[in-house]
Parts: sequence; C-alpha cells; structure tokens
Amino acid sequence: MKKSSFIVALVLVVAASLIAFRLTANKKKIDAQKALPTTNNNTPIPVTVSQVAEGEVSQQLIKTGNLVPFKEAAITAMTAGRVTNVNFDLGSQVSQGAVLVQLDNKLKELSLESTQLTINKLKKDVDRYTTLLAGNATTEIQVNEVKFNYENALNQAEQIKKQIADAAVKAPISGRIVKKDIEPGEFVGAGTVVGTILDVARLKVDVQVNESDVYQLKVGQVVKVTTDIFPDKVLTGKVSYIAPQGSNEHNYPVEITIASPAGLKAGTFVNVDFSQKSNQRALLIPRLALVESLKNPYVYVVNNNVAHQRIIKVGRELGDNIEVLSGLETGDVVVVTGQLNLSEGRNVQITK
Repeated sequence: MKKSSFIVALVLVVAASLIAFRLTANKKKIDAQKALPTTNNNTPIPVTVSQVAEGEVSQQLIKTGNLVPFKEAAITAMTAGRVTNVNFDLGSQVSQGAVLVQLDNKLKELSLESTQLTINKLKKDVDRYTTLLAGNATTEIQVNEVKFNYENALNQAEQIKKQIADAAVKAPISGRIVKKDIEPGEFVGAGTVVGTILDVARLKVDVQVNESDVYQLKVGQVVKVTTDIFPDKVLTGKVSYIAPQGSNEHNYPVEITIASPAGLKAGTFVNVDFSQKSNQRALLIPRLALVESLKNPYVYVVNNNVAHQRIIKVGRELGDNIEVLSGLETGDVVVVTGQLNLSEGRNVQITK
C-alpha cells in the first residue's frame, strides 16, 4: 500500500515538472517572436548627393519700386516780413514764377522813393560839378566825391529793389501744392518754408540693378512700366539716369522717368520691365535637397560619409533648382534623396 502511494506521488511530481518545463519553453518562444529586431545605428543609410555649384540664372530683367514726383520743391520766404496775401490753396496747380505769397514791403517802397530822389539830386550835382571842372571852377576831388555819392545811391536803390522783389515769394517750379503752412497776417522770417510743390506731370521710379545687368542698360532706353492698380495698362518709361558708382553690394541706382503717368499717383508700387534677359550668377541646389519647407529650410551636408544638418537661407525658385543665399558654399555636398531617414551625425553611403 505504501509502495503504490509512493509511485503515484512520484508520477505526479514528474508530471508537474514536465508541465512547468514545457510552459517555460513556450514562454521563451513567444517572447522571442514578439521581440523586434535590434537596429544597428552604425549601418550606413544609402543616399544620393549633389554638389553645390554656382550657376548662371537667366530670366527676364524686372525690377520693382515706388513712383516718386519728378520734382519736389519747398516754397521758401527769402526775407522777413508780415504776410499780406496768400495766392494758393492746398491742391492748387501753379506755374513756375507765379507769386504765391506777398509780404508787406511798404517801408521798402518808401525807402526806394527817398533813395530815387537822392539819386536825381546827385545826378544833377554830377552834371553841374563836371561843368564847373571844365571851367576850372572846382577841383577834381570834389567831382569824384559827388560821383561816388551818386554811384552809392544807385547801389542802395538796387538793394532795396531786390528786397522788394524778395517780398514776393514765387513758385520755384510748376506743379501742385501739397502742403500749405501760411496764412495772411502771419510773420515769417527769412528761410521759412511756407509750402511744398510737387511736379506730378512726370513721375519717376528708382530701382537697384546689379553689376552684371547694369552694363546692358543705356540712358534713353525705353522700358515698360506696369502696376497692380491698373493691371491692363502698360506705361512707357525711359532710363533717365544710371549711377556711375555702385554700392558695397555691387548694386547701381537706376532712374526711370514716366512722361505720361496716366492718372498714377506718387507712392504707387510698380514693376519695371527692361525687356531683356538678366544673366546673374547664384549658388544653386536641387529643390529635392530641402528637408523642410521654404519657410524653415535646411539640408544635410555630407562630410567624410557623415551627414550634418545645415540651416540655409533660400532665394528664388528656378525650375528644379533653388537659389541659396546663405548657409552653403561652392563645393559642399548635399543629400538629394534618402534624407528622410537621416539624423544629425548619421553615417551614409553615397550611391549613384
């Protein structure tokens, strides 16, 4: 009885051991199936690359700028005095030389009348003393003194006439009054600005043209001028000035004059089409090399088969290429494909 019980117990122990062993083996097998294969970070990522190079950018030469008046002049008082008349209003069209402001010159006119009487008297004295000198009735010194007084009076009269003329403030150019700072009764000093005139019968636009293009331009060259205000209207302008010296960035100011602005106002934004190709040089990379959008652009640069992130500043999109303004140099090698799997410092394998 005892022997049979022992055998039964032994069988149970062996059975339990076998079950535990089987369960353990199955768990290891399941865990092994669930486990993901480990990634080797040192495995090179295959990529294709392109070398940064300076290329020629050929496109239509179009520049933008703001229209400005052909001329602008201040209406300035040349002498001090009280204003008696103002002959213009804001927006008035005036002609060059027109009297716009009259200052009180009554005292100057009276002074001129007095000086003129003195001149008449001295003229008679000169004639009389000259006659006396001919008869040896006076000396040459007395004659010269009378002549000096006469000429000095003439000079004083001219000065007073100039002061009277300056009391009439005239328009320095033809144009439209855009600023008025004077009213009758006010007192102004010499040099006081009482208004502003703009010549808007003609307008001009100043643009910056780079060194490679400016040598193709000539004074008198006809250009096309357009604006978004009147999209269907094309105005004709002429190159009126080309700066003989450029800036530190090798840009040259160029002035275009529009003789018939056709209702356009100063300050309007316009496009100037020089009707010729612009042959500039720029750093170019394939558009595909950008990892982010144009608002946050960066690329991967390969150096000794290691990828490094490089933030760049981009310019124009030129077909399949894009202009690089900063961040890269000629000869740099950028990743064109495969960069989505890259990270900073990752090994790469360049493929063709």
